[in-house]
Amino acid sequence: MKIRLGMIGGGTGSFIGAVHRKAAAIDGHYDLISGSFSSDAKISRQTGAELGLDPQRVYGSFEQMLDTEASLPAERRIQAVAVVTPNHLHAGPTIMALSHGLDVILDKPMAFSLLEAQQIKSALQQSDRLLALTHTYAGYPMVKEARYLIAQGKLGQIHKIYVEYPQGWLSRFIEHDGQKQAGWRTDPTRAGAGGCIGDIGTHAAHLAEYVSGLRITQLCAELNTRVSGRLLDDDSAALLRFENGATGVLIATQVAAGEENNVRIRVYGEHGGLEWAHQDASTLQVKMLDQPVQIYRAGAGYLSQPALSNTRLPPGHPEGYIEAFANIYSSFARALNERASGTFTRLQDYDFPSADEGLRGMAFIDAMLASSTSTEKWTAIDS
Repeated sequence: MKIRLGMIGGGTGSFIGAVHRKAAAIDGHYDLISGSFSSDAKISRQTGAELGLDPQRVYGSFEQMLDTEASLPAERRIQAVAVVTPNHLHAGPTIMALSHGLDVILDKPMAFSLLEAQQIKSALQQSDRLLALTHTYAGYPMVKEARYLIAQGKLGQIHKIYVEYPQGWLSRFIEHDGQKQAGWRTDPTRAGAGGCIGDIGTHAAHLAEYVSGLRITQLCAELNTRVSGRLLDDDSAALLRFENGATGVLIATQVAAGEENNVRIRVYGEHGGLEWAHQDASTLQVKMLDQPVQIYRAGAGYLSQPALSNTRLPPGHPEGYIEAFANIYSSFARALNERASGTFTRLQDYDFPSADEGLRGMAFIDAMLASSTSTEKWTAIDS
């Protein structure tokens, strides 16, 4: 049965709102029927009309939307809501949605601050609802294959982890020219205390922990603001320590002119290593000691069930960002439907990023900020 979905944010001109809608639509598990797409009621109505929604289910504020939807008969009201607003508008809608008995799909990072993330987690615990966080790269089938191989011990004890996320789109002061995405992502009143590190650094940290199965315990960081006039960091790097004693390096920058979104992770253990890069997302390289490099390809029958169950096409037919995003939506839908049918098992069985990962991300931002201004070499991540 399709899940009746509402959306908060993501109005006309939004990048991530359109991504969420496409991801929700791919596998047919959701029916978008309601929205408060902008704090500007006119833009919200315009977006609803463009999407072909009933005008009576399009609202001028998220408060009006949530209150009105809750008053509708159970068979008509929305069952879940996607919150796709800028960071400073994550906590209010999410907490209110949970209190109204709605499940939530939330864009990352989880909140404006660690305190707000903790408030969301508390509201989630007080409800009987579920929350998914859209750390997109965890949705790629070959990332899931990498995670599976490490969990099965193929690499042995993990020694070293490198993760990087280079972008170049902020190498100039484009927020000064009215670029909408740059405007809010570099504004500390909307993005939070971290700029680059909150926007893409959290993706890199999550990917390192997700693939390796290890938590980052300490870091030694440097944050920079390379573009004159910018109010938040646009360049960052850190040495990492993991819970098993492994070490690592994280690089996240938005001033690498010419780079797009080539997220890359390399993990090395006692028996070999593996490498995945976003620009060739259908490929996973496995490099075993004293053996030729092995190339694993998405969709191939020799892959693990986690990889195959997140692939829609045969080998040689590339799937990408929208499909990875859709895998999170589909895993969340499976959890909601199995809960409704009484067959829900354990949260970790559904393999979507949740509030715990969101808290980790916010704690990571705080640790990076603290480390970059500290004279001490190592800063603990407290979450």
